[in-house]
Amino acid sequence: MKKKYILLSLAVATAFTSCSDFLNVEKDIKDRMTLEEVFASEDYTEEWLANAYSFLPNETADLGIEGEWPFCFSDDMYNPIYKNLKEITYSQETWQNSWKKCYRGIRQASIFIQNVDFCEELTPEERIDYKAQARFVRAFYYWKLLQKYGPIPLLPEEGQDYTDSYEALSLPRNTYDECVEYISSEMATAAKDLPLKRELLSIARPTRGAALSVRAKVLLYAASPLMNGNTDSYAALLVNDQGKMLLSKEYDESKWAKAAAAAKDVIDLNIYQLYVAYTRETGDKAYPATIKPFDDGKFSKRNWPEGYADIDPFESYRSVFNGELGATENPELIFTRGQNQANNGVNFMVLHQLPLKAKGYNKTCLTQKQCDAYYMNDGTDCPGKDMEIGRGDGSQRKVGFVTDEDVKAGRYKQLVKGVSLQYADREPRFYASVAYNGAIWSLLNATLVEDQGPYTCWYYRGGAEGQDNSDNWLRTGIGVMKFVRPTDTNDDRNCAGDNSHITKKADPAIRYAEILLIYAEALNELSGSYQIQSWDGSKVHSMSRDIHELAKGIQPIRIRAGVPDYENSIYEDKEAFRKKLKRERQIELMGEGHRYFDLRRWKDAVEEEALPMYGCNTLMTEAERDQYHMPVELADVLTCFAEKTYFWPIHRDEMLKNTRLTQNPGWQEDF
Repeated sequence: MKKKYILLSLAVATAFTSCSDFLNVEKDIKDRMTLEEVFASEDYTEEWLANAYSFLPNETADLGIEGEWPFCFSDDMYNPIYKNLKEITYSQETWQNSWKKCYRGIRQASIFIQNVDFCEELTPEERIDYKAQARFVRAFYYWKLLQKYGPIPLLPEEGQDYTDSYEALSLPRNTYDECVEYISSEMATAAKDLPLKRELLSIARPTRGAALSVRAKVLLYAASPLMNGNTDSYAALLVNDQGKMLLSKEYDESKWAKAAAAAKDVIDLNIYQLYVAYTRETGDKAYPATIKPFDDGKFSKRNWPEGYADIDPFESYRSVFNGELGATENPELIFTRGQNQANNGVNFMVLHQLPLKAKGYNKTCLTQKQCDAYYMNDGTDCPGKDMEIGRGDGSQRKVGFVTDEDVKAGRYKQLVKGVSLQYADREPRFYASVAYNGAIWSLLNATLVEDQGPYTCWYYRGGAEGQDNSDNWLRTGIGVMKFVRPTDTNDDRNCAGDNSHITKKADPAIRYAEILLIYAEALNELSGSYQIQSWDGSKVHSMSRDIHELAKGIQPIRIRAGVPDYENSIYEDKEAFRKKLKRERQIELMGEGHRYFDLRRWKDAVEEEALPMYGCNTLMTEAERDQYHMPVELADVLTCFAEKTYFWPIHRDEMLKNTRLTQNPGWQEDF
């Protein structure tokens, strides 16, 4: 093996508890070592793998662009930091660490794959598993680059000699399909040697299901309109340095079949299922007794998994995200990057969601459009849905508020006196996700008696949580409850952002609900029948638009959510089902980093993101509560869409280093 000297200067990945006992690289390695010397040692070999993982918790994550704020700045959520993203006034230098960090991770993983077999201190079984982990993480980095930047250069398998000139090291961008083929192939190869399950101390390491799930997601994107049969001007301009188009202009329906088959591969592992909490007869404000879902005569008459008669949909949904379950207790968690992700984890997202009473930052909010997306408890649309953006059905928003009489009669069990009836009788996921005006924050873990809940939070101007002269108020007047546990509070916002009383939560990087939605979406697009080999070639999947198979993808999610099934006419109509499927993703996956990319791959962003952003009229006081709940446009947020935002710009420094790189259309290429 050719000797090349390296210096291990990367910090150990603290995001993974299984790496906590590794050597401190900075402290213990002071001299240059050859690769032979590094990979002769079990400790150093394991540490190299940990370093390959170490870039995952940063900007490469779905749940963060710069740590605390979720990658949700399309039409679903808002935080003041999103303003220049919404208005497309950000520069080509904005949030660009992911490119260099992903490629550093790719390099680390590639060196590991090439050298781990030299470590005789590891058992053969350990070497096989470690190599598969490195192959997964390398392909995962490529996936995150592809998702954000579009087609990217694939590095040579043998690596590059960093002593070469920039010209010699320069590589062109591969086509989108070439990137997808490489990632999907690598994930299938990794899956063969990855275990089905991981123990607690290695829960943040990939499994076979994780590799196959990423493969399904990558194939779904490749089948989507932006990448499949795209003949618009944007696609024509997205080329490599030789003028070759990087997005396929020829539509290929079989790509949908491949995505459906890949999702079926995960389903057929038979190790994942949606988490459900069963009916609770008694409770309190923080953990209420089960509110029976709507009696639809079908799901309401059957027990889980055929129905919701014996489960608590509200608790089932919120427990998946808020830390109530540990990662090993969550049967739908397929891949997580762990709980302790420095300043980039779910905990820091929650810090920005919590109200001022909990010493949170009270900034991240939902749009009226996202609030309207949630169904009524009987599966119908909320009255007045989207009426302000010209999509209403002629109905008007509910007026009036919960009264003392309503509370005594138990008419609206989730709501307290004074809450707008617009928030009454909504589906369970609404109450697990939306911090509407008058919502209750439990704050059970507050150390100071005066800060302890339950705390009814009002966002009227002049109130404790409403608009004031500070920056800490919700611009739409609608907060985010998803990811928040009843015990969560921030004890001292002025003490280096101490969030020790916010439950640590495993981020839901990939969960089973997404796989079911991928399966349903891909099947729906088929007009023919396709025979697709499984990931390991052990069987052949027959893929077609079968109504019963569509139901297998969508019904478990609707049942767990406590929402009635679609009418048969929806299943029978491809266009109608597609519309419902998109809405189901908008609701089920809210806040998990999907919506921004979904709107782009569907090519829906051009319409959806150009619509004005609406929220409550936060200028109104409690005395003007009727006007507060009549949605108004956020005048200081100029929503728009530009084709150039289909993919993120490549940083100019990378363009200078790699002379064969071409910039994404609409962004500056010449310097």
